[in-house]
This record gives sequence, C-alpha cells and structure tokens, in this order.
Amino acid sequence: MINFKTHIGLLKHLPGMHYLEIPQEVVQQLGTLKQRLHCTVNAKVKFQCGLMALGEGKAYISISKKRMQELGVKLEDTVTVKLEKDDSTYGTEMPAEMEELLRQDEEGNRRFLLLKPGMQRYMLNHVGAVKSVQLRVDRAITLIENLKKLPEGKEDFRAMLGLPPR
Repeated sequence: MINFKTHIGLLKHLPGMHYLEIPQEVVQQLGTLKQRLHCTVNAKVKFQCGLMALGEGKAYISISKKRMQELGVKLEDTVTVKLEKDDSTYGTEMPAEMEELLRQDEEGNRRFLLLKPGMQRYMLNHVGAVKSVQLRVDRAITLIENLKKLPEGKEDFRAMLGLPPR
C-alpha cells in the first residue's frame, strides 16, 4: 500500500480527461506500470484502475467527472491517494449476469478467455455500467453473441457492440 498527495490535472491530448498525477517516486515504488490497482481518493471513493505513462518517469490514473463530483474536487485541487495492488482475476468486477452467461455458454466463455485483459475489462465494465438487471443481461448476451461471430484474433469493440465498422 502506498499513500501520497497529488493534484488533479487535465490531459492536453485528450480534452476533458482529468487525471491524478502519479509522481516518479511512486511509480518506482510500484516497480511497473503494467499492473492493476485499487485507488482510493480522499478516503472516500475507491475504484479499480491501471497506470498510464505521463513522461519524465511519472504516470497518471484517469478520474471521471462523476467521481470528482462525488469527492467535491476540481481541476488543480490536491487530493490524498492510496494505491493497493489489485489481485482480482480481471482487474474489474465481474457482473453476476456475465458470470452466469459464461457459465452456461461454453463457446462464449472460451472466446472470452482468449481475449486480451483490456478487452475483457471493457466487456465487464460495459455490462456492469447499467443499473437495470435486464439491461445487464441484454448487454452480456449481445456482447458474447457478437464475439462468437467474429474471427478469433480479429475482435474489436465496435463489432462486439453490434455496430458497423468505421
């Protein structure tokens, strides 16, 4: 576990994307950018995340406007951050609806497990992002059915959502 103070910044190359700056010393303590973490801000809001390189040995964790509102913070505010290693299987919560679908659908489960971890997290977050149980079921089914139609190794987010290619 690592505790430190940092500020909220705004990424220049992604307008509107706020982030928590992770100082070089903290990145060195963690040893690598390639790990999933639990981030707690101001001892109030906890979420799963990963680090992205910021340059000069520093990194960042993106923070949503919704989380900033929950915390009552804004751009350039100083916050207290606690980082802990995330040992969960996927680096994000597995919605019960997706877990049950994967338990019942052998081919869907096989294809899901072949995906890169980031794509797995994307699917889990997409399913878990809605409050309605029925909508979570519908999203899980749509993603898995579309995934099974795609050639192995050629999966992409738009196709899994059922959207036409750009």
